[in-house]
Amino acid sequence: MATEPTIREVLPGLTGRIVATYEECGSINHLGHSPLPSYREVVEILGDLREILYPGYGRRQNLHMGNVAYHVGDLVDSLYDRLRQQIARALQHDCRSREPEDQIEERAQHLTVGFLEKIPELRGILAQDVEAAFEGDPAARSLDEIVFCYPGVSAVTVYRLAHLLYNLGVPLIPRMMSEYAHGKTGIDIHPGARIGSHFFIDHGTGVVIGQTTEIGERVKVYQGVTLGAISFPRDESTGEVVRGTKRHPTIEDDVVIYANATILGGATTIGHHAVIGSSAWLTRSVAPYTTVTIENPKLRYRESPDVRMDDAYFQRLDYQI
Repeated sequence: MATEPTIREVLPGLTGRIVATYEECGSINHLGHSPLPSYREVVEILGDLREILYPGYGRRQNLHMGNVAYHVGDLVDSLYDRLRQQIARALQHDCRSREPEDQIEERAQHLTVGFLEKIPELRGILAQDVEAAFEGDPAARSLDEIVFCYPGVSAVTVYRLAHLLYNLGVPLIPRMMSEYAHGKTGIDIHPGARIGSHFFIDHGTGVVIGQTTEIGERVKVYQGVTLGAISFPRDESTGEVVRGTKRHPTIEDDVVIYANATILGGATTIGHHAVIGSSAWLTRSVAPYTTVTIENPKLRYRESPDVRMDDAYFQRLDYQI
């Protein structure tokens, strides 16, 4: 009677079958090419950028105008080298790329400088976002509390950094940044979205903002809001998804969108000063100054047949509470 092969005999053949699936370039493997950007390094770069954007709130305490220039200068020098390396890796990540390495390095240098030069302007925009959060939440006691504690501000900060890189044409890294923020805050903002100043996400968990979303100024969004797509058009000849079209809505200035509202479609525009109520589902445009709400559902109470809830019962309940 033939004996079954041992594990030692089976595993080499299994290994060979697995490795044979790695041969196709551009599949779910990255072999025989330069290293990809490091996720850990990108996260650490975000930490250093936050130190520059919000000095005194992070790792380095006791900063003042006498020493902050040295601290920031040291961070900028380090960031240039580290970010340039990660951008270069991102530029040459495609195993089909034939661009010479020296050209990639030159592009990475140019893109890194272009990104860092945007930081002074970005600090002004983030100051407006923090101010919007403070004005939009009566529970906030100070701007320090906003910067330290509000997940919406953290997510928007990472989004604005990733958006700069996205607009510069840097691959991979903007999405790595936005997905890190998504994991930390529960807020998913695609770096390609266009968001105006004084943007505030209150509470934040579950907010989704798609790639081609356009948001005006002074917009306030609550938790669970989705700004998404209705469907994905496909090429008639190939059947593949058509990319580069506007799939997500436009939100004009001074709009408020309450919790769990869903707004879908590239042709959907929410006019300025509109208010979208909780749990609304919209796939068509709304005129300016319009309030959209769902009619209040009716609550039904059913008493237990074994309990008679008279006035005395409710008086005792109120006392216990």
